[in-house]
Amino acid sequence: MLNMTFLTNSWLSSFHQPGLCITMATLLHYFLLAAFTWMCLESVHFYLALVKVFNVYVPKYILKCCIAGWGIPAIVITLVLIINKDFYGNGSHSESNPYNNFCWIQDNVVFYISVVAYFFLIFLTNTAMFITVLHQIHSVKTRTQKRSRFWKR
Repeated sequence: MLNMTFLTNSWLSSFHQPGLCITMATLLHYFLLAAFTWMCLESVHFYLALVKVFNVYVPKYILKCCIAGWGIPAIVITLVLIINKDFYGNGSHSESNPYNNFCWIQDNVVFYISVVAYFFLIFLTNTAMFITVLHQIHSVKTRTQKRSRFWKR
């Protein structure tokens, strides 16, 4: 949906309908945040599968992942819309270059908080999960080598 929204965004912004542009910018923002959130959930799943292998039962795991994956971005979008729906829109109204029209976040502060900071938090989470998984794999390998040397003696 992120790709579809991105590809149709420029075409739909050419109609110069503010409501349509706000809708497209909101959808693009939502699906971008949802993609980031699902990426984070994949790293958490990776951690659970490789580090917390045994005795990890989370009741209704898929339902909780779906609520987080689709709900957290919805909360962010709702907050932005509640604060001011005009944060979304078409920033370029140049008649000389009609191809630079694109519906997106118009306020830099909102962009940096709701996209860049969001991505940065997810990137930090993914990095932490990755380092933890690498450490776990390394420690398992070290233990296996020690056992192998012991049995060779």
